[in-house]
Amino acid sequence: MRRRIFWIAPLAILAMVAFVLIGGEVVKLLWNWLLPALFGWRLITFWQAVALLALCRILFGRFGARGFGRPNFRHRMRERWERMRPEDRERLRQNWQSRCGGGFDPPQTKTTA
Repeated sequence: MRRRIFWIAPLAILAMVAFVLIGGEVVKLLWNWLLPALFGWRLITFWQAVALLALCRILFGRFGARGFGRPNFRHRMRERWERMRPEDRERLRQNWQSRCGGGFDPPQTKTTA
């Protein structure tokens, strides 16, 4: 177990450095290829591309399929909806309509045939 931890930390650091290097270069190349030709914007440097990549990470959340740092959000909300009593569901619908002025689309519950 100790040997495994010994190799994981350096590999993780190496992967992060590789991601920054490759991601920064890809962003720089795409920016310098598209935006000056389309909009007349300036070319950017590698470090500006890395900063742009970091800014996108901050604004739009994590990279990957799950997105926005909320894994299984819909699944958890569906479970909460199914555990609610009918009176609580109706109160939630009315509260939603009074706040948002529109209809409420509850999570889809699984039906058994």
